[in-house]
Amino acid sequence: MTRRALLGTLAAAPLAPSLAVAQATADTIPLWPGSPPGAPAKLPTRKVEQRSKTVGFDDRWLTGIATPALTVRRAAQPNGAAVMLIPGGGYGFLASDNEGEEQARWLTARGVTCFILTYRLPGEGWRDRALVPLQDAQRGLRLIRARAADFDVDPKRVAILGFSAGGHLAGSLATRHAERTYAAVDAADRVSARPDFAGLIYPVVSLVEPYTHVGSRDNLLGPASSEAARRIASVETRIDAQTPPVFLVHASDDGTVPIANSIALYQALLAAKRPAELHAFDQGGHGFGVRLPATTPAAAWPTLFAAYAALTGILAPAA
Repeated sequence: MTRRALLGTLAAAPLAPSLAVAQATADTIPLWPGSPPGAPAKLPTRKVEQRSKTVGFDDRWLTGIATPALTVRRAAQPNGAAVMLIPGGGYGFLASDNEGEEQARWLTARGVTCFILTYRLPGEGWRDRALVPLQDAQRGLRLIRARAADFDVDPKRVAILGFSAGGHLAGSLATRHAERTYAAVDAADRVSARPDFAGLIYPVVSLVEPYTHVGSRDNLLGPASSEAARRIASVETRIDAQTPPVFLVHASDDGTVPIANSIALYQALLAAKRPAELHAFDQGGHGFGVRLPATTPAAAWPTLFAAYAALTGILAPAA
């Protein structure tokens, strides 16, 4: 199922209140006090592509990310939990509504403070392209912890939730949080970038054949990357004793990112004796976010995510 086809399920998705309401309570936190690491001489120009043909419904794709940032969505009754949301888009764009704003709505309704990560796209002229998204993810997680008191957040209850290529970035952060990818710029960089919990939804995991998503791989590493570089950037090869609990969701009919990605990661987590939960669904396709009709079992994944996050102590149990 394509992202465009998913618009047809809008009427069945109850978790989409007015975007204008959500934007009214927004804060934006730039990730870097000056130019981001590896900035090109000419910064990319921000572009917003409106994919939706439905009046009053946004489905925007972002490119030209010159100023990476966290967009804050506050809960009316915050419970101390925080989630950094990482949209996908094959490392070529960011699906900011489907995998950002719409996810924040159901999470803030549960009392979770959300931080939508707008990260740089590696093919837009940045030096060290393979590290650019991870630099932003590490910096974003550190800033959430460093400013936890400003947002009524418990710095020991900070989760991440990534989708598709954003799932690859979430997995990379969960496994490479301690890797030095940039020079420290201020006191926030002394704070841990390790998430306490990681949710990966239909994620790109492996950048090695046979089941990699070639577009994500080439956008991240470049079209002529080596086999060694691909293995280094494959999440399933980076599991260690510090990898946080991981929650995985995938549909077996995903024609874009094969479910073998999530299965490989789940097997690697089990082999390393790390806590993990995998939900494999028969139907759902790719890029479904929270737009599936209630009659599709995969639509239940947010409830399953919340239950497992509560089991690990990150989210509060459902009332």
